[in-house]
Amino acid sequence: MNRLPSWATSLIGVAALLAVWAVLAVTVFSGKGSGVPTPWAVLEQLKTDGWSFYQPLIAATLGEALRGYVIGNGLALLFAALVLLVPWVERLVVQLAVTSYCLPLVAIGPILSLLLSGNTPMITIAALSVFFTTLIGALLGLRSADPVTLDVIRAYGGGRWSELVKVRVIAALPATLAALKISAPAALLGAIIGEYLGHIDIGLGVAMTVSEAAVEVPRTWGIALISGLVAGIGYGLTALVARAALPWSRTTTLSGNDL
Repeated sequence: MNRLPSWATSLIGVAALLAVWAVLAVTVFSGKGSGVPTPWAVLEQLKTDGWSFYQPLIAATLGEALRGYVIGNGLALLFAALVLLVPWVERLVVQLAVTSYCLPLVAIGPILSLLLSGNTPMITIAALSVFFTTLIGALLGLRSADPVTLDVIRAYGGGRWSELVKVRVIAALPATLAALKISAPAALLGAIIGEYLGHIDIGLGVAMTVSEAAVEVPRTWGIALISGLVAGIGYGLTALVARAALPWSRTTTLSGNDL
């Protein structure tokens, strides 16, 4: 039996979700104080607000997310390589990663806002949101290298650096790129959480806070939808890069199974 293309499956899923949303909005959550507007009410609000309203919000949040994405993933890849080169630091690095993953971002957001200025807290939270995922993915990938190939490197006098550069980096690409795909929406979410809890003047999180306080329900949902769309685009662009980097592979999942 032929499978549907991934884009068709995605469209069907989105359509089903919108249908369920519409039905619930006009039945179970039909009361004025329910906080669940109909999809067409949200679309009307999006049309009313227009691109001029959302463009500066998206630009501000996306800038924070991109910087956090680069910093968090860069540190994760650096530490993953360090573990392979200096094995005794693994326990320390993994503990650091687990700690960053377990930190309640909702709790540390206000603390970072007091300690740091400007949009640095949002960048920091975005970096924390991606660090653990990319580190673990990179470590799994680096350790998936073919033992026979590693033995050949050692037989010719190569050390850990030669193993890393000539074998492990290539072997780690599928798992690492899969982690980077997951990190794209995570970075945006981290930036929005930072804005939601911080003290800045512009951003999707700030706009969501203001509209929620003003009980502008359709606008709040519209901002949430735009945020999800931007996160999805980030994931899609990263997936395209992963596909270009791995033309021999149909997927970059950690398990390597075909989706």
